[in-house]
Amino acid sequence: MEIVIAIVSAVVALGAGFFFGKSSVKSTLGKQEEELKAAAEQQLADAKRKSEQIISDANRSAENTKKDKMLEAKEHFLQLKAKHDVETVERNKKIVDKENQLKLEQQQLSSKIGDQAKKEKELDLLRENLNKQLETVTTKREQLDKSHETFVKKLEQISGLSKDDAKRDLIDTMKKEAESDALAHVKLIMDEAKANANKEAKKIIIQTIQRTAAENAIENTVSVFNLESDELKGQIIGREGRNIRALEAATGCEFLVDDTPEAIIISGYDPIRREVARLSLQRLVTDGRIHPARIEEVVVKIKKQLEEHIREIGERTVIDMGIQGLHPELIRYVGRMRFRSSYGQNLLMHSREVANLCATMAAELGLNPKLAKRAGLLHDIGKVPDEESELSHALLGAKLCEKYGEHPAVVNAVGAHHDEMEMKYVISPIIQACDAISGARPGARREMMEGYLQRLKDLEAIAQGYDGVEKAYAIQAGRELRVIVEADKIDDAKSEELSFSIAQKIEKEMTYPGQVKVTVIREKRAVNVAK
Repeated sequence: MEIVIAIVSAVVALGAGFFFGKSSVKSTLGKQEEELKAAAEQQLADAKRKSEQIISDANRSAENTKKDKMLEAKEHFLQLKAKHDVETVERNKKIVDKENQLKLEQQQLSSKIGDQAKKEKELDLLRENLNKQLETVTTKREQLDKSHETFVKKLEQISGLSKDDAKRDLIDTMKKEAESDALAHVKLIMDEAKANANKEAKKIIIQTIQRTAAENAIENTVSVFNLESDELKGQIIGREGRNIRALEAATGCEFLVDDTPEAIIISGYDPIRREVARLSLQRLVTDGRIHPARIEEVVVKIKKQLEEHIREIGERTVIDMGIQGLHPELIRYVGRMRFRSSYGQNLLMHSREVANLCATMAAELGLNPKLAKRAGLLHDIGKVPDEESELSHALLGAKLCEKYGEHPAVVNAVGAHHDEMEMKYVISPIIQACDAISGARPGARREMMEGYLQRLKDLEAIAQGYDGVEKAYAIQAGRELRVIVEADKIDDAKSEELSFSIAQKIEKEMTYPGQVKVTVIREKRAVNVAK
């Protein structure tokens, strides 16, 4: 019971404490709430006053903006109205001008219509007058025809011939008289023209020859290589002659080492081969290393350098002659002419001389001197082809010129300068005449040279016609033919048979003095590289 009483007492005490505590809290919260409420009402009143102030300011600003916009709108309207008034005035003015112009054109048209009507009336009057005159003329023509028929009948009765017979007799008589007079006149003109033409032609040719000077020098088939001392001859010959044999095999020329002091003679009919041999020997002597492998290497390099040198010669020649637009291949052929001779006459010197003669003669005749000079320089271009051809040099030259885009007159002049092609242009006979002039100069040519060189070419061509032949060289003025064969295709036994076969073919197909020695060379090399 005591415990229960204690618990009840505790609960009662707790409830009383809670009640009294709640009452005190309520009283405290009530005061704070009143204070907050008063502060909120004060803030609300302040906010209301501020909002009313902002609305008032906004109304005043809007009113001012409205007034400004109204004023701007009125000003813009007045500007547009003024512009519209100006445009309206201009448009009305244009309309008035157009109306005035239309009235003026209408008046002019009315006057033209009136003038046209007057002209039509005048034309009608003229037409009537012309019709009357035509009737009169027709009547008179009929009367004349009747009178002419009467007159013709009387003439026929008197002469005993009809009108057609008399007309034919008269026409025949007039024809014969006209032909006779014309023939006499033509003959007189032809005689005078021939006399004057001969005089003028002789005068032009003589003047051309006198105005064009040229040096004449016969080309030889040997070159002399000068040495600093005779001690170099042994080095050039080599042990057992292997160096000089390698030189001859690589260049196709014969090297004559005799008692001539400080000189070696290089013999060969082909000037390009001789030049290659001379330059190669010069390079070897300067370098000091002379042996077969080095000789072959130097000869190959010299051949390439000589090809470049040939092109440079052609370019210099074309520039000196003032010829433009020439194809590079034709320029190379011009350079090759420096190492070609015709009857002992250097081909490039001959072509330059012909070109100058042609230009002078063409200028004297009132023709194109540049075209004539171009044709003169190229007229023998067919003598220096890269490969042998069955065509003559004139036709081959024309073919080359046509291939590389030369003028048709140049092509015709080149092909016709030996009468192997019909001459179609005026400069063609000029090229032919100048070619003859250059070749006919005293000392310019040696007639035996061309046949001699051709014989050497024929010898080499016979040997090269056999299978397995690598190179063939005619040396010692054609007294010996050296044939180099491929060792893989021809053995020693076949080499002897080939030598005999070539000698028999030379006897059958060629005519020559003395003897021709045929030497077949077969060289077998074994080459390995150590790495």
